[in-house]
Amino acid sequence: MIEAGNFAPHAAIMAGGMVPPLGIALATTLFKKKFTKEERETGVSSYFLGAFFITEGAIPFAAADPGRVIPASIAGSATAGAFAMWFGNGLPAPHGGVFVIPAIQGGSPWLYVLALLIGMVVTALILGIIKNR
Repeated sequence: MIEAGNFAPHAAIMAGGMVPPLGIALATTLFKKKFTKEERETGVSSYFLGAFFITEGAIPFAAADPGRVIPASIAGSATAGAFAMWFGNGLPAPHGGVFVIPAIQGGSPWLYVLALLIGMVVTALILGIIKNR
């Protein structure tokens, strides 16, 4: 897609990959009582991993509670990707997380950040609501 000059799908892909660790990290911050001390500590590193488009920050959470973490992550990722597309964002870089946000084409980099934040909140709220202690 990038070689063909169609940058919009890749903006959605990167948003969708950044949101799971970021949204889970936000959930560990907002819903502290639903997470163990170890999970909250892992959540801190997930902020950094997600910001750099390293989706693997979500793996420990998804492995421990797949029935709740995976649906919450899918919902947030889909929401972020949809908003990125709706805002007209395109991304010519294949990877890079926050480092390539200035390269966003069409729309606005700020709207792209808004799409990420919306996806994070969706993931965090769903996970916080459906997660048991």
